[in-house]
Amino acid sequence: MTKERIVVALGGNAILSTDASAKAQQEAVKKTSESLVEFVKSDKDLIITHGNGPQVGNLLLQQAAADSEKNPALPLDTCGAMTEGSIGYWFQNAMKEVMLKNGINKQVVTLITQTIVDKDDPAFGDPTKPIGPFYTEDEVPGLKSAHPDWTIVEDAGRGYRRVVPSPKPVEINEYPAIEAISKAGVIPIVAGGGGIPVVKDGDRLIGKEAVIDKDFGASKIAQLVDADKLIILTSVGGVFYNFGKPNQEEIFDVTADEIQKHIDNDEFAKGSMMPKVQAAVAFVKATGKPAVIGALDDVKEIIAGNKGTVIHK
Repeated sequence: MTKERIVVALGGNAILSTDASAKAQQEAVKKTSESLVEFVKSDKDLIITHGNGPQVGNLLLQQAAADSEKNPALPLDTCGAMTEGSIGYWFQNAMKEVMLKNGINKQVVTLITQTIVDKDDPAFGDPTKPIGPFYTEDEVPGLKSAHPDWTIVEDAGRGYRRVVPSPKPVEINEYPAIEAISKAGVIPIVAGGGGIPVVKDGDRLIGKEAVIDKDFGASKIAQLVDADKLIILTSVGGVFYNFGKPNQEEIFDVTADEIQKHIDNDEFAKGSMMPKVQAAVAFVKATGKPAVIGALDDVKEIIAGNKGTVIHK
């Protein structure tokens, strides 16, 4: 019998808290892996994707601080690849350690993933994707003076952040390899930060100064590898209508068509829940299979079907 194939998309809370040190992030990844191992224990074929917004933003700051004629700063697409590798390295080690503690001897591999986008995507003229740390309102004038090419916006009531273009995924260049790795019984860690945004130029793939939304990247991968379910794990228990208001309502079971109405009415926060529900709906409409949005801490209950928001056809 074929195992159920699950694509899991992890939010930034799975990797980074308030401490941006490598040690603290590795500890966060270890804790996340202790939740993810529940999918393996439940005999699922697991494909892991993750965000990298804070990490790639911090790396860009380091690059800018050290920029010189002899040691020029690396571009955003290359920094994206570097964080795919570093976060993947942390997850490979953590997942292997946690699985061995649970008597499971499976291989885990990180695949540097390129996400093909349309060179004419309007997103290139409208930066919206937050990267890097949060800033206070008082810090913004100084940042704009030091980095006149940056676009800085308020982010969902949590502070101010730099934003960059976020084109939609058209194709995942390495998806046949992802599918082959999964079929071989190996756990692939793929499309970190949504994958490296590239455009096609004949036989060449050219990196772009942009960041793919990891939820849209996960949705596209889940469609291409014929996943049975897309699970988007975040810091909240699921999807809420009127979130943060006195009349907020948690949604446990909803059709893609129904939640699309709320998307069309612009009812979800653009920097947080909106891309998650859009990505989930895209997967459901393309495949007819369910997507779940729920809390990382509730993985056992999500697997049992007792927690999270299930979006279905």
